[in-house]
Amino acid sequence: MSVRLRLTLSYAGFIMLAGALLLAVVWFFLLRYVPDVIYAPGPMSVPNQSDLIRAFVPKVAAMLAFLLMFGLVGGWLLAGAMLAPLTRITHATRLAANGSLAHRIHMEGRKDEFRELADAFDTMLARLEAHNAEQQRFAANASHELRTPLAITQTLLDVARNDPRHDNGELVDRLHFVNTRAIDLTEALLLLSRADKRTFTREHVDLSLVAEEATETLLPLAEKHGHTIEASGDITPTTGSRALLLQMTTNLVHNAIVHNQPEQGTIWVTTSRHPKAVVLTVENTGEKLSPQMVSTLVEPFQRGTARIRGNHTGVGLGLAIVKSIAQAHDGTLTLTARPNGGLRATVRLPAAPPHTGG
Repeated sequence: MSVRLRLTLSYAGFIMLAGALLLAVVWFFLLRYVPDVIYAPGPMSVPNQSDLIRAFVPKVAAMLAFLLMFGLVGGWLLAGAMLAPLTRITHATRLAANGSLAHRIHMEGRKDEFRELADAFDTMLARLEAHNAEQQRFAANASHELRTPLAITQTLLDVARNDPRHDNGELVDRLHFVNTRAIDLTEALLLLSRADKRTFTREHVDLSLVAEEATETLLPLAEKHGHTIEASGDITPTTGSRALLLQMTTNLVHNAIVHNQPEQGTIWVTTSRHPKAVVLTVENTGEKLSPQMVSTLVEPFQRGTARIRGNHTGVGLGLAIVKSIAQAHDGTLTLTARPNGGLRATVRLPAAPPHTGG
């Protein structure tokens, strides 16, 4: 049975029960006080209890039949009106199942349970549509980025085959560079997938020590670019994968180094602890960035044309990986442009109690 039919039968049954109870009350309080036989002098005939029963029973049957029909018809109409919003939600669900994520219910009327369900479904569809579009852009960009080194390699090999007198040493060096970049891109894609799937074991991690390790590792690169790194902060205990958090911090510091001023730039790495969160902040000097550009930097393969400089700019997944790792640790990444130029990247993660284990 459909839900509408069950509601109809329930409504009709309730009407019948209410009618039967009402008639029972009438019988109890009226007919029980009528004597079985009434003796009246003279030719006038006075109705007794049997006469009243014979007159009452057909009326009761007719009334119950009317209540049954009224309950069925009224219940069917009321159930249809109540379930109409659910029909719209079902239709939208089928469209979404067939791949149409642009459809919205837009339920009107007062805010009841059906309206809340429809609004929640519309919100889910909007997020799915945005995620699907992001995945499509990511797949297209990844295909393009992976195809580029393969095309370069093919071109170099074609040139070497057509010109046997070409310097093979130079060819090997260029092939090595292109192949290294392709490997870096593949490893970055695998790391991004690992962070998205949250396939890691959580452990106690001091984010300040992770920041210190990342800073020391990248200090030679900063000095090569003529930049200085200033690191400070508090003990910041959290839980998660130390390897992923180290990769996250390394990406932030590396990004701050390679997207800085041509020389004499500065990078600030700080950690701080709050009652329920720990915060890692990486800032750098550099050119002024518009809010529109900043909002696109976390998208995969979005480097910003004016920000590409040198051979250490990465594969365009650095901040996307940072965002994925932060979200995998129930945290957030916030990017803001500094008023005097440069970028401020803030990662906020849930705080953990101080580690007491040996």
